[in-house]
Amino acid sequence: MTVREPAVAGIFYAASRSTLNEQIETCFRGRGGPGELPCANPSRDRRILGLVCPHAGYIYSGMIAAFSYAALAKDGLPDVAVILGPNHRSYLPEVALTPDDIWETPLGEIVIDSEINDTIASAYPNAERSVLAHQEEHSLEVQLPFLQYLAGIAGKEIRIVPLLLGSAAMSDASSFIESLGEVLSSAVAGKNAVIIASSDFTHYESRESAKVKDYRAISSIVGMDEVGLLENVRSFGITMCGVLPAAVTIAACKKLGAIAAERIAYGNSGDVSGDYSQVVGYGAVKIYK
Repeated sequence: MTVREPAVAGIFYAASRSTLNEQIETCFRGRGGPGELPCANPSRDRRILGLVCPHAGYIYSGMIAAFSYAALAKDGLPDVAVILGPNHRSYLPEVALTPDDIWETPLGEIVIDSEINDTIASAYPNAERSVLAHQEEHSLEVQLPFLQYLAGIAGKEIRIVPLLLGSAAMSDASSFIESLGEVLSSAVAGKNAVIIASSDFTHYESRESAKVKDYRAISSIVGMDEVGLLENVRSFGITMCGVLPAAVTIAACKKLGAIAAERIAYGNSGDVSGDYSQVVGYGAVKIYK
């Protein structure tokens, strides 16, 4: 039994269980968040198939992320979350799966869904199990405490399948998105699952510039247009780090029967820092059937 220990506890989010719980609750109840703690709907007749959530430090983006997780709780919790994030440190592999059995945060252990993990490893030729790829990466890890918090209030387990997407996949992005979207949709078909794309939007531009660019990208996500998302990001120079995770999520959700998407929240780092000259944009989107 192998365990991935947290890499960014105490940096992107609080390092102790009690402080992290308080921090998450502040994201839900505090200024810029949904305004109340989530209540987990016990229904399994869920409609949300996919989410887009930011992955910056909780002090900056946790309130926007809380909107996505509040929507998930209201809809009903999944048994498994497939989480796609950008690999900020490595060009390869195209898809990095975890070889570990458990990932850990200050809120405890979260189990890898080995069946789905193995299915993806077998079905996608360029997928690799890599300790190194995941070792210091934050884009997936920061989603886990929110999932663990929701699981805790519902008294249930949520398993995960973490996938890091390397920028090597951008060389033939359209084919990659179609192929991996097909693999993911087949892997979770018939299961109580959600696919989460971990992404921030524009990096280090003025609030006005970031909002214009980010709304272009978000309009493509809301329109469930993964090809349009890629074209907008390329044509308008949108520094959206998780464009591949978001595009693959759209493709997979459409194959699973998604019919619509909705922007739930949008903000930027300046809303916290007060500096609107160089912001990072954050968006929350749900994709549903």
